[in-house]
Amino acid sequence: MTEDIAQQSLAQIMRALKFAAAKHRDQRRKDVQASPYINHPIALAVILADEVGVTDTAVICAALLHDTVEDTETTIDELVERFGAEVASIVAEVTDDKTLPKSERKKQQIEHARTASEKARLVKLADKIANLRDIATSPPADWILRVGKNISIGQREWWTRCVERTPSSNRSSMWRHSTGNSSRLRSLIESPCCRCGLTTR
Repeated sequence: MTEDIAQQSLAQIMRALKFAAAKHRDQRRKDVQASPYINHPIALAVILADEVGVTDTAVICAALLHDTVEDTETTIDELVERFGAEVASIVAEVTDDKTLPKSERKKQQIEHARTASEKARLVKLADKIANLRDIATSPPADWILRVGKNISIGQREWWTRCVERTPSSNRSSMWRHSTGNSSRLRSLIESPCCRCGLTTR
C-alpha cells in the first residue's frame, strides 16, 4: 500500500469514527456502568484490525458504522454519499429490520448467515464477539451468567452458519481471539454443548 493510499484509508476510517461518534453521542450501552455506546463500534474495529489483521478499509469503516442505520436516524443513502456504496452495502447487510419482532429478527440473522458476503460476515462476527465479551465482563443489570444453562439454539446456529462460510485464515483468528480472558466465554463459544449460557433474571 503506497503512502498516499494509506493516508486516504486512515482519513476515511477517522471520518467514519467521527460520524459514528456523533450519531451515537446520546446513546449508552446496557451495562451497569452505562458505557458510551461508541465504545462498542470501536471494539469491533479493534477486533478486526488489531486482533484478526483485517486491513480492508471498507470493512473497518463498516464496523464503526454498523449500528448507525439500525439505532439512529442515519439512512443507507447518507452512508453511500459520505462513505461510498461498498461501505453502505456492508452496513445494510448487517442491519436488522427493527419493525420485526426480536424472535423474527434472530431467525433472519441465521438465514442471512448462509448468503452474507465475506465482509459482512467479518463485521457480524466481530459484533457477536464484542457483545459476548461485554456480557461476560460487564453484563447488563438485568442479565446473569449461569453455568449449566444452554445458550439459545438460535445463537449457536448463527455462529455455526456464519463461521462455516468464513475463510479459514480469518476464521482461525476470529475463534482464537473471541474468547478473550474469560473461561466462561471460552466455554460458551467453543463447547459443542455450550455449557455456559445466558439467562435473564
